Amino acid sequence: MTHQHAPVLLDIAGTTLTAADRRRLKHPLTGGLTLFARNWQDRAQLTALCAEIKSVREDLLICVDHEGGRVQRFRTDGFTHLPAMRVLGEMWMKDALTATDAATAAGFVLGAELRACGVDLSFTPVLDLDHGPSGVIGDRAFHRDARVVTMLAKSLMHGLLRAGVGNCGKHFPGHGFVAADSHHAVPVDKRSLKAILADDARPYEWLSTTLTSVMPAHVVYSKVDARPAGFSDRWLKDILRGRLGFTGAIFSDDLSMEGARHVAGRSLLTYAEAAALALDAGCDMVLLCNQSLDGGAAVEELLAGLADEAGRGHWQPDPDSEQRRLALLPSSPPLAWDDLMHDPVYQRALERLP
Repeated sequence: MTHQHAPVLLDIAGTTLTAADRRRLKHPLTGGLTLFARNWQDRAQLTALCAEIKSVREDLLICVDHEGGRVQRFRTDGFTHLPAMRVLGEMWMKDALTATDAATAAGFVLGAELRACGVDLSFTPVLDLDHGPSGVIGDRAFHRDARVVTMLAKSLMHGLLRAGVGNCGKHFPGHGFVAADSHHAVPVDKRSLKAILADDARPYEWLSTTLTSVMPAHVVYSKVDARPAGFSDRWLKDILRGRLGFTGAIFSDDLSMEGARHVAGRSLLTYAEAAALALDAGCDMVLLCNQSLDGGAAVEELLAGLADEAGRGHWQPDPDSEQRRLALLPSSPPLAWDDLMHDPVYQRALERLP
């Protein structure tokens, strides 16, 4: 089944698909979904749910926020508790090369366990620098030094890659410097473009051939653009694609976050308007999270409204974007969980975790 461009990543309310979920997943603008802790009961249920999603449409991308530390959606029934990324940064300070091996082990364990259940992509690694004040980033960051972050993230992604799972560097060009949480406010970073490119954005430059996808920050870098990075063609097209040479997929951050609804002087956009702005600015896919609860009217509105926005010329469906989305799908079938448990590569990776 080919789609001209299926940019919407939605979510579902429960642990199985409803008739409404199936209808939304079949919508030609739907490209995948993000799973949350509420979609998890146990491994057997998750595996069945992923298989059910793929039976609706084989090309749907199944994603999850699974970083380790406090951002890990599945934590029971055999899933390994992974360390926060800062732990790897602390290891680096004692023994850099052992830390890179531990990071690859963490990426492999994380990826192989998700893949065994049918998940395609994890929104990890966090490439934000640990500047200190950011409560929303905190111990999710590897380190303050962009070079250390780059090497540990690259090592983690090597593990994910071995497990057949896509990665996503976030939050471009860097969320670590601002204290505000973009789930509830629009943080503003007043540094110059030169300062940001010399520090926070360096991992994106150094990982331009390694990252399979990137997620921009809902942060306004006021000296560069009045719009948050995820709605800024200057950040996405000129800087990320043009200057840094990134060729992978770009996901918007969650459109239901406060930071996504007030863009460049326009107050409270509809989800469809926000999605059209993000796609027009250079995102390949847009995420709408936690809106399937209470019947999912917001998801319906986004899917219907986004088609109207295209009709009005506010965004252009893009076959290149669709190719970038399809490239994120795993190329080989996963190892079943019981086989994974006996896999020597997995056993060794468990031993190497910090």
